[in-house]
Amino acid sequence: MRRILVLACAAGLLAGCGGWQRVGGTERGPSPSETLTQLLDVATYYRKLGRLAAGDPLPFIGSVAAVAGQGDTVQAIVGLSLENRALSFQKDKGGFQARYRVDIAFQPAAGRPVAAGQDEVVRVATFQETFRADESILFQKYFRLAPGSYKVGVTVRDLNSGALNHAETELELPAFGPGTTSAPLLAYQVTARDRAGAPLEAVLNPRGTVAYGGDTLLAYVEAYRLPGPTAVPFEVRTQSDSLVYRDSLRFRGGQEVEAQVLRLRPDSMALGELRLTVGSGPAARSTSAVVSLSTAWVVTNYDEMLSLLRYFGHDDLLSKVRKAAPEDRAAAWRDFWTKTDPNPQTPENEALNRYFSRLAIANTRFRDEGVPGWRTERGEAFILLGEPDDIIDASAAAQGRVIRWSYLTFRLTLYFIDDTGFGRFRMTPASRADFERTVSRLRQQAS
Repeated sequence: MRRILVLACAAGLLAGCGGWQRVGGTERGPSPSETLTQLLDVATYYRKLGRLAAGDPLPFIGSVAAVAGQGDTVQAIVGLSLENRALSFQKDKGGFQARYRVDIAFQPAAGRPVAAGQDEVVRVATFQETFRADESILFQKYFRLAPGSYKVGVTVRDLNSGALNHAETELELPAFGPGTTSAPLLAYQVTARDRAGAPLEAVLNPRGTVAYGGDTLLAYVEAYRLPGPTAVPFEVRTQSDSLVYRDSLRFRGGQEVEAQVLRLRPDSMALGELRLTVGSGPAARSTSAVVSLSTAWVVTNYDEMLSLLRYFGHDDLLSKVRKAAPEDRAAAWRDFWTKTDPNPQTPENEALNRYFSRLAIANTRFRDEGVPGWRTERGEAFILLGEPDDIIDASAAAQGRVIRWSYLTFRLTLYFIDDTGFGRFRMTPASRADFERTVSRLRQQAS
């Protein structure tokens, strides 16, 4: 399975479809600093999109979808996305097990909150799976609520380690009267309903993120008690309000609930945040989605991605990605992803995940040199070789500070010297030569 699903009701099959095409225009990507911030601080990025998002020590991303419920109520579905590596696994019969608890509370503007909690167990077969950095766990819980304003709070607790985290957001649950529609609901699977009293069988996409050149993003829209044939405006715009797609959703009318599912093909869409809007004027309802170069980390600038991969190797493949024409970029990136994936049996690219995890650490750890930490020579060594076995800082050296890194596995010792006194450490020429020989040998062994 691609993901471990934790659902309050069974997921159904896909119903309905529609095709999207990108239309005209060019889009300015975020600045390099913005892109790096998105990559390293995913929670902050998703909070700006209105998601429930929490970072370390127990990161998760969540969203709330709303459709018409029985009578005048609203059926609200809270979906959470977690990574296996966020939880503490313990050895279990036949594999490894993690336990966590989710507590959710909807606090209305007046009155008592509506709250519920649930314990869950995650089981995986191998130790390697416990380190998965992609969206490997999905949790969902359904609520029946009155329309109105709410503060939604979600707490996730790791029952093995005791780690916990909390996220909250403001939410308006609309009244779904005759002639209205739902906001686009982002999902992996969904079954169309024909009556409001029926539970919505869906597997939500809490992040609303789709990989560029990869999976298809599904957007589900319901219309309620339309009197007859009706065309409802539908459009997709970028963060800077550039139009990507515009059309009309056509409903037959005369039904309590009528639904459509549209498919977003990320190879024909703009990278970055997209706004999906159904209807116009006061009746318009919107949802945000993200087209990223990966769903495991948020990178929405093609050129900046190439810059961030400067230490990754595979220069021949990167050259093809760099030279690809705009219309061929999705295919070029997909080819690069496939050919650099050390384990094609899993949905993630473990080599890229390890690379960006180290990049994030290096950017924080070595930020005292006046340049981004990952661009320092110590950052380069850390990204390519990982944590050294031994570090000695000979700060009293007469000819400037000297830092020694030892890698026992590689039989390698690196010396970094600050010979200017301004805290800018450089490998000695001999260390640079030894370092490059070691990296070259490791890449040959991996190929």
